[in-house]
Amino acid sequence: MPNPIFFASLSIPLFVIPLLYWAYTYPKNKYKQTNLVLYVHDNLTGDDASAMTVAGKDGPTTSIMHFGTLLAHDDPVTTTPDPESKHVARAQGMYINSQLDGKALYMIFSIMFTDGEYKGSTLEIQGADPFVLKEREFSVVSGTGYFRFVKGYGIMTTEFLDIPNLRAIIKLNITVRHF
Repeated sequence: MPNPIFFASLSIPLFVIPLLYWAYTYPKNKYKQTNLVLYVHDNLTGDDASAMTVAGKDGPTTSIMHFGTLLAHDDPVTTTPDPESKHVARAQGMYINSQLDGKALYMIFSIMFTDGEYKGSTLEIQGADPFVLKEREFSVVSGTGYFRFVKGYGIMTTEFLDIPNLRAIIKLNITVRHF
């Protein structure tokens, strides 16, 4: 009678070799990388105001330039710095002035795409905004739709700033990886 160990040792390569071949040739999920340049128009005054102070040391009349002030915003997002250019999204969320000297904000907001190839998708932005710096880096922590399972970062620069009238145009240069 043949030795059963001999037959078992012959059958191992018959199972292992196809398994290894499949593991190395099976298509793997590869990330796509998307680069976006967007402009957020943040206006606390005027007929086109898109942000407002909701809490602070002196209540809703507190300036966002003071520590502890909370601001809610629903800002238009365009493809160029021109406020009349194509609107592709809304930046909706809040800022809180989180630095004792009043020179930095903590931001958490969603970029909700309303037009174009990403319509219906979102990117979730979070991080510090020390707005006195020329460039600030922020995190892209999540997303929906086209941007499911996203991770990434962005560089924020101020294109226009009118402190007396509390109006700004912020350029977001965003790089994300997603499936």
